Amino acid sequence: MVVAGDGSLLDLSTVTPDIDAAFLGRLDTVDTAALPRLSRGEDLRFGAPFTRPGKVVGIGLNYRDHAAEARVPLPAEPVVFLKAPTAVCGHTDDIRLLPQSVTTDYEVELGVVLGAPLTHERDHDRALEAVAGYVLAHDVSDRALQLERGGTWTKGKSADTFCPVGPWLVTPEELGDPADVRLRLSVNGSPRQDGSTGDMLFSVGELLCYVSGLMTLEPGDLVITGTPAGVAMGQPEPRPYLRHGDVVVVDGGVLGSHRSRVVDHARSATPAAAS
Repeated sequence: MVVAGDGSLLDLSTVTPDIDAAFLGRLDTVDTAALPRLSRGEDLRFGAPFTRPGKVVGIGLNYRDHAAEARVPLPAEPVVFLKAPTAVCGHTDDIRLLPQSVTTDYEVELGVVLGAPLTHERDHDRALEAVAGYVLAHDVSDRALQLERGGTWTKGKSADTFCPVGPWLVTPEELGDPADVRLRLSVNGSPRQDGSTGDMLFSVGELLCYVSGLMTLEPGDLVITGTPAGVAMGQPEPRPYLRHGDVVVVDGGVLGSHRSRVVDHARSATPAAAS
């Protein structure tokens, strides 16, 4: 669906069966004036604002204050990890804790959705031209799996529902400067994170160029660009990790907001990934 300037919802199903890679490549050709309107029914569920991506690429330690709270040196080049595409879910879906998890953390992030392929790109401006849009992302992480169980970060980042995104895919023109986005997160009404993408160590253009030198980025791929300070892992004991019943609210200004319940794995029937 599309959100019109007056806040009404417009139905995209007449022009595409899904917001997939092919559609993202022709996003700017859609005549929104010809789209039918949708009603805002109470039972309307919002999935991710694009179909399941081919890959989700994460960037670690990309905010100076977050690296400081983690007590690690600033990285000389971007820290890259992968997050399973099946982790992607909608912005109001439940976040399902893994069984017996007591170290599940929150991370608000700016997400970048590709609309054109990038391979070995070196020009930051050309890399930004390949962006279809931006989303508000939540990089949920099980810290014990990520840091204490060996291997890569991926296994602590990839559980179902560990990547809520949405509610909207915001075009580059509507977002404006990706280095001027305020990102905030609260748990049960208590503020935890409040930062700006202006504090990123590596800009969006730099990140896309760097990652495209490691792997081809394709239309529909999602790159999440790091989180500001305030995560539970960076707090003194007892660290305020997520627990059953918590409500996490994430805000990104023009990117919209999330409201997700945290539930024990066995108590939720939320879809693992949907668009």
